[in-house]
Amino acid sequence: MGYLTIEDVIKACKGRLLGEYDTSRQVIGAKVDSREVKPGNVFFAGKGERTDGFNFIGKAFEAGAACVVCEREPEEGMGPCILVEDAYQALRDVATAYRKRLTIPVVGITGSVGKTSTKEAIAAVLSAKYRVSKTEGNFNNQIGVPLTVMAITMEHEAAVVEMGISDFGEMEVLAEIAKPDICVITNIGFCHLEQLGTREGILKAKSEMWYHRNSKGAVILNGDDDLLGGIFDADGTKPTMFGFSQGCDYRISDVKLRGLMGVDFSLNDRHFSTNMPGEHSVMNAACGAAVGYALGLTHEEIARGLKLQKPLAGRANIMDKNGVMVIDDCYNANPVSMKKGIELLCLSDTRKVAILGDMFELGEKSASYHAGVGEFVDESSVDLLITVGELSKNISDACRNSRITRVHFDTVEELTASLGKYIKKGDAVLVKASHGMHLERVIEAL
Repeated sequence: MGYLTIEDVIKACKGRLLGEYDTSRQVIGAKVDSREVKPGNVFFAGKGERTDGFNFIGKAFEAGAACVVCEREPEEGMGPCILVEDAYQALRDVATAYRKRLTIPVVGITGSVGKTSTKEAIAAVLSAKYRVSKTEGNFNNQIGVPLTVMAITMEHEAAVVEMGISDFGEMEVLAEIAKPDICVITNIGFCHLEQLGTREGILKAKSEMWYHRNSKGAVILNGDDDLLGGIFDADGTKPTMFGFSQGCDYRISDVKLRGLMGVDFSLNDRHFSTNMPGEHSVMNAACGAAVGYALGLTHEEIARGLKLQKPLAGRANIMDKNGVMVIDDCYNANPVSMKKGIELLCLSDTRKVAILGDMFELGEKSASYHAGVGEFVDESSVDLLITVGELSKNISDACRNSRITRVHFDTVEELTASLGKYIKKGDAVLVKASHGMHLERVIEAL
């Protein structure tokens, strides 16, 4: 295991060095944003939707970049620049080359719902024994995954890499870069149906991951998922199943909810606790434990690790805002995770307010999926339903329980301006929608 040099970068991306420089210098990590460059990084000057990294090559060198990979020739004398046709493809090529040098176990995780919270549970478990590198933020796509791999340092002893896709073929690219030793799929839900068509299509796209794992790598699946639970062979490997179902290798039982303070449960008759609330957190924890056992951790280490997990902003993060208990789950949403969020809200023993926005990329059945969420709210203990956005009107219309007060807003601006009329001290408030609705503005307003 060792860092790449500038010469290695040139060979990996089949680039051409402009000028004469010492190519034996080591490079540590990669960036595509010049503002984040640290000494020793490779800066990949690709062109994004809003900005062109080429315009910030000078800034990258000022920040200490070891070299820059770019698509056209900059001014002479700025520093070692490597010319390529496609800077982002070069990033993927360099990350793939770097991954081949890593000798630590890498866990790859994907799924329709809960992959980020499950990633956090896995990382928490492994941190009881190892120094862990993990995906940060939303770095789970064809730019984020190679950046995540490049962020693994010599100090790390294990890595957890989240992989998100929206179309066929994307997982092959990501898995070839990450080359996971352990493949995890949390579930097969209703995300990205516009591109993938059906849940079976989603399964086909996500299962591309295990065809690119290291040859002896384990496959760990949600045994309660009707599609995943029926898989008995993953490219020559018998999957390890976790869940509540009979026959799961790691079977959950004796679940005791502690409200918003966490959950106690048993896994194969061994007791565990997590500070993450909601029954869905048990599945995340069980998956984390399964990965821990696969990598040789003891029961005591796994139990200690599960208690280390902390919530992330925008992902079921519970906080007190001026006397209001807010469940910040506004990073993303689909029908399954929306219902999970409502279940979590209903664990509260105070007045329950659900602020729900549009869910995107649900295809031609989008209206019925939103209506299904409304029907779910209809049968819950929610007291006040506030919806915002064109699609979420279907949620409101489908909720006909006269006990539940319903309010709808066309825009987030109208909602935030009216929050004071509806939210009171002591309320428990769930805020959830697809990221494109930007309901973080509601969190700020609260």
